[in-house]
Amino acid sequence: MEESQIPRKTIGDLLSLYRRQNSLSFAQVEAQTGVTKGALYKIESGETKRPEFKTVKVLAAVLPQPYEEIIECYVEDEQRPETLYEILQDVIQLGSNISLLEKVAVKFLQSPQADTYTALERLYHLAETTTNTELSLSLFNTIVKYAREHGIPQYIAKGLLQKYLIERLDLKRLEESFRVGEEIIHYIDFLTREEQTLFYFRMALHAYNTQKYKRCIELCEAGLALETADTELTARAYLAMINSLSRLGKYDAVENHLRVFETFDYKFVAEAAKLTRAIVKARKKEYDVAVPMLKDCLREISPHSRIHVVNELLDIYLETNNRHAIVELLRKEKEILPVNPQTPYKHLSIGRYYRYKGAFQIKTGFLDEGIESYIDGLCAYGEVNDYQEITESLIHSQFYLLEKHMNFHDLNKLKELHNRIMKKQMSRVSVTGENPMKENPMQQCDYDSKEVT
Repeated sequence: MEESQIPRKTIGDLLSLYRRQNSLSFAQVEAQTGVTKGALYKIESGETKRPEFKTVKVLAAVLPQPYEEIIECYVEDEQRPETLYEILQDVIQLGSNISLLEKVAVKFLQSPQADTYTALERLYHLAETTTNTELSLSLFNTIVKYAREHGIPQYIAKGLLQKYLIERLDLKRLEESFRVGEEIIHYIDFLTREEQTLFYFRMALHAYNTQKYKRCIELCEAGLALETADTELTARAYLAMINSLSRLGKYDAVENHLRVFETFDYKFVAEAAKLTRAIVKARKKEYDVAVPMLKDCLREISPHSRIHVVNELLDIYLETNNRHAIVELLRKEKEILPVNPQTPYKHLSIGRYYRYKGAFQIKTGFLDEGIESYIDGLCAYGEVNDYQEITESLIHSQFYLLEKHMNFHDLNKLKELHNRIMKKQMSRVSVTGENPMKENPMQQCDYDSKEVT
């Protein structure tokens, strides 16, 4: 018999099997569950094909099958939208079975007794208020798929936006979630003005994080054209745009926008503006101006942002061969390195710090210490899957080491770590088909002091 022809089990079948295996009468099951003998008989015989959900929940407490299996049997014949909605809430409370949740959600949307738009709105609200992120994402995926199949662009747009806002938080999959965001552009007119503004600013930050500087500027400008009130998210996106302009070498534009940025009334603004001005001077190689500015920042800046200032100073000191100044900074390592870094830029900054430290150590003859520093840096880059930084750091370290007659043992230590990280990533490629070397993953804004992401 083909699989499609195998009779599926019903609640009545499960009840009958339970009674036979345990030699129980209807009266005995009634005593266990409180469900009357007459109701039990009708369920088992098939006379009652869709018992009330509260009855099924009581039976599920005594039946030996897993709760999810019992519910799956039950929903096959269920079409009542209120009952299906109640089941959805129950499955969400269990919080474990994604496939069952999706199956019940589709049955709810397909219910002939419910208006499609009303059903979509109710499911959307349920997804929004679900605290389990994995379940919430599953519901938004179901909404998007159903809306596509039935040509309802409003809920394609709303579902994709919420899907994007969840997936962008996965710091190791920023490229994939950015592509989800780009798709929303095609449905942007179906979002409210508030949703559009939120989308543009979140995408602007995301674009900067993945080094799409021109795109960051475009997205931020689109959001600014819609924004009617200054919010912290607006300020964060504006800073991302400023940093993008800096990365592109448009320093006059940076200065002009900084004056606007400084009008935002948030704690991080003054600190961010001051450091950004110092960084611009450093990138323009105006070191005589940049170094005093950076030193001022180092004295005044929040502890969690010190590493950003130190990296800029180390870059200048290595360029100018100021060994004494480098030694003085490295002595303060415990004060510099962030504890328990949470953002991708923090991990990248730690990697950059160890790269500078390793280069200095090798140049000054401390080969073993330099190798260990480079390895620490590679580990930091590996935390955010930045394989371009890993590769560049390996090339950089090997260049310095070869200059100092590195032995094969030292080289193999670096290669071993690199191969281990790459092997881990390639195993993901074999499953997803993605190419991690195609894009250079991520960098957060030059400031991420409690960054809104």
